[in-house]
Amino acid sequence: MKTSESPPPATPPLRLVVADDNPVVRAGLTALLSTHADIRVVAEATNGHEAQEAARRHRPDVILLDVRMPGMDGIAALPHLVRIAPVMMLTYSGESETVREALRRGAAGYLVHGEFTTDELLEAVRDVRRGRPRLTPTAAAAASPSLAQANDELPTVTGNSGEPLSQVQSTVGQSSSYRSRFRLSRREAEIMDLIAAGMNNQQIAATCFISEKTVKNHINRIFAKLHSTSRAQAAAKWLGTAPGSHPGRS
Repeated sequence: MKTSESPPPATPPLRLVVADDNPVVRAGLTALLSTHADIRVVAEATNGHEAQEAARRHRPDVILLDVRMPGMDGIAALPHLVRIAPVMMLTYSGESETVREALRRGAAGYLVHGEFTTDELLEAVRDVRRGRPRLTPTAAAAASPSLAQANDELPTVTGNSGEPLSQVQSTVGQSSSYRSRFRLSRREAEIMDLIAAGMNNQQIAATCFISEKTVKNHINRIFAKLHSTSRAQAAAKWLGTAPGSHPGRS
C-alpha cells in the first residue's frame, strides 16, 4: 500500500527588529513589512539600548537600525547587535564617514531613505538574511568609488510589476489605467495612489521613505500634470470619477 508523503514543512517567517526613534517611520515600516507572509516584525525599538534588549529577547533574523537615535545611537549599538543578528542600517544619514564607520563595525547593509522602493527594501532584507550585503547608491559611493561603479544590488524597478506600494491600499488597480494619460513618473504615481487613499503628507513621507519636503515637491508637480488645485480634485481625476476624466477623453 502506497503511503502519501507529508508536505514539506513551511519555511518560518523572517523575524525582524525595527529600531528607529521616529514613531511614524517605525509604524510605516512595520505596516509595510508585515503585509508579507514571509516577514514578521517581532519588536520595535526607539534607541540602541532598546534594540539590544529586543534582539536578546527575540533573537531576530535581521535588525533594521537607524543611525541617529537618543541615548545610544545606531553606530554605538552596532558592535553589540551584530553578535546577535545581521544588521542593516536604514536611515536618512548618508554621510561618507557614517557609512564607512557602520560598515567597519559590522553592518551587513546600508540603505539611505529615498533611494529605494518598498519592493527593493523587502529584497534587501531577505538578501541580508542570506548573507548578501545591500547598499543604496549613496552608501556604495561612500564605501568605495569602485564599489559604487560596480554596485547593482538595488536596481531601479521599472514597469507596473515594480509598483512598491501596491499592497498599501486598494486604489492602485483602479488608477493604473490613468498613469499613462497623465504622464506621472513611477514615484509620482505611488504618491498619487496614497493621496487617493487619504494619506496626509507625513504618512506619505513615512511610507515612501522620503522627507515631507520631497512629498510636497512631488505633489506640486502632480497637481500641475493633473491640472488640479486640491487633493480631492486630483484624486477624482486620478481615480476616473471626475467629469471628463475617462481615458481617451479630453
